[in-house]
This record gives sequence, C-alpha cells and structure tokens, in this order.
Amino acid sequence: MAQVNEVKTAPMAENEAPKKKNKIFPIVLTVLVLVGGTFGAIKYIHGQHHQETDDAQIEANISPVIPRISGYITEIRVKDNQKVKKGDTLLILDNRAGLIQLAQAEAALGVSQSNLGVASATTTASRANISSFEANVTTIDAQIEAAKITLRRASQDYERYANLIKDQSITQQQFDQAEAAKQSAERQLQVLTNQKNAASRQTNAASSQSNATSTQIGVANATIKQREADVQNAQLNLSYTIITAPEDGHIARVNVQIGQFLQAGQSLFNIVLDSNPWVVANFKETQVTKMRVNQKVYVHVDAFPGHDFEAKLASFSPATGAKFALLPPDNASGNFVKVVQRLPIKIEFTGNDPLLKELRAGMNVDVDVNLD
Repeated sequence: MAQVNEVKTAPMAENEAPKKKNKIFPIVLTVLVLVGGTFGAIKYIHGQHHQETDDAQIEANISPVIPRISGYITEIRVKDNQKVKKGDTLLILDNRAGLIQLAQAEAALGVSQSNLGVASATTTASRANISSFEANVTTIDAQIEAAKITLRRASQDYERYANLIKDQSITQQQFDQAEAAKQSAERQLQVLTNQKNAASRQTNAASSQSNATSTQIGVANATIKQREADVQNAQLNLSYTIITAPEDGHIARVNVQIGQFLQAGQSLFNIVLDSNPWVVANFKETQVTKMRVNQKVYVHVDAFPGHDFEAKLASFSPATGAKFALLPPDNASGNFVKVVQRLPIKIEFTGNDPLLKELRAGMNVDVDVNLD
C-alpha cells in the first residue's frame, strides 16, 4: 500500500505549474520611494529657509463700553453684531438727577455773581466815602490855618492890650475884649483840630472797610470760579448719560436691558474696532534663532483655504507666554522637567488684500516665516 501511494503522488508533483512573479509591485514601490524621497527633500530644503506654526490666531483691538456715571438705562440703541461709527449713541441713562444737579450748580453760580455785585458796590461806596472824608480833612486843614492866623492876631492884640492896661492907656473893657478874642481863637483852633482828628479816623476806617470789601471781591471771584467749575462738572456728568461709541467697529453681544442699574466703571459689552487686525503666532523658542523683524510671512487662514495673506514679522514679545500666565511656573520648586517654551510674535499684514476686512479676532491661522 505504501508503494502504491508513492506512485500516485509522484506524478502530481511533476505536473504542478510554477508561480508567476508580480511585475507591478517593484514599479509601485519605486514610485513611492521616489515620491517620498522627493517630498522629504522638498520639506528639508523648505525647513532650512522657513519656520512654520499653527499655534497662531487673528488679533484685533477690542474697546470695552464702560459708563462713567451710575444710572438706570432708559434706552438701548444698538443690537448684537451691529456696525457703529465713532460717536454713535449706544445707550442712554436716566438724566433727571443730572438735570437737577446742573440747575443747582447754575443757581449757586448766580448767587456768587450777586455776591460779587454787592461786594463791588460796597467797595465803590467805601472809596467814595474815603474821598469825602479826605475832602473834609483838607477843608478842616484850611480852617485850621485860618484859625491859627486868627489866634496869632488875637494873641498879639492881647499882648499889646496887656501892656497898655498897665499904664491905664486903655479901658478895662477893651482889655477884656482882647482877652476874650484870644480865648475864642484858641477854642476855635482846638475844635478844628479835634474835627481833623475825627475826620482822619473816619478816613482810616473807610480805607479799612474798602480793603475789606476788596478782599470780599477776591473771595467772590474765587467762589464764582468754583461755582463755574461745579456747573461744568454737572454738564459733564449730564453728557455722560449718553454713552457713545469710542471708535468705528462692530458691537459684540449686548447683554444689558432697559431699566438695569449700571455702576460707574462697570464693563457692559465690547466693540471690536475696525483698525487693522494682526496675528500673534506662538513659536517654539528653538524656532526663533534665525527670525528677524521685517522678514516676509505668509499667513494661511483656516476660514479661507487656499488663500495666502502677505505679512511681515513686526516684533517679538519680551517674555514667553508662560510668564504672563495667571500662575507662572516656578522651576525652583519641586522636580524640574524641561519644557520647550513658546514666544509670542506679532505679525502685521501688508498690502491691501480685500479679504482683510473679513478677518475676525480669534480665527485660527497657519504662519510660514521666510528666513531669507
């Protein structure tokens, strides 16, 4: 039986056909190797002259809308995503309290101006009194001079009559008359002297009063300036009840309602300004070795595939992003693990690409820096 089996199996081995070799596989393998090698070479050469990153975003200036005074909202004139121009009215606050404060300030200003008028009139009257008193003093001086002459003549007559009465050359009556005239002249001179002193004191008093009223004028002027400042402050606060757009831009989400009470300094919503956007790209610290300011940059925005935006490298951040974190790492504490840091780099667009107006803050981009 064993021999029979061997006889049967031998012819089957001799009749088996040889397998055909696959000629396509070497060709495909060769093509793949060539394509892979070419792609690798291109990438290597490109990598020697370029640095790329996809850790980049569009940035833009964002201005917060902040009320300068507290108050209740009476009117909202904007909606979400609305475009506004500089100076457009966004919100209106209740201005009744501001109007009352302005009326009070204006009334206080009017009182201060009236006080100035009273002080000026008093000063004018005091100066007029001074002139009158000075004229009186001048008149009295003239009367005193006349009284002195009269007294001198009366004294001389008295002395002559005193000598004549000794030898009975005149009567006693004549001597008495000369003596009375002398005494009368002395009393008149004394009276005029007292009047002059009184007039001088009145002049000094009027001068002091004039100085005092002049000081009151200065105080009144200072008060007027203070009241004018109060009026201007009230007008300024009243103008703050109308909240306007600081620049051209687009309103973000308006999350306020009519009747809501706003605190001064409270952030309400934001305006994304229409000023030129830019890119902040976070390159690894090992990538910035050959980077320089003003190098040409190509920006690829995910929202516009296939479109290249031309730009330039504008500036380097003074510190890595980790240093600006809320809790920056402290390598001196715990176990140290070296981590490659990323450096924010500002990239500015060049040219007048019409699609720049379509860019929005926060869009993801790929950045390619030409190191040549």
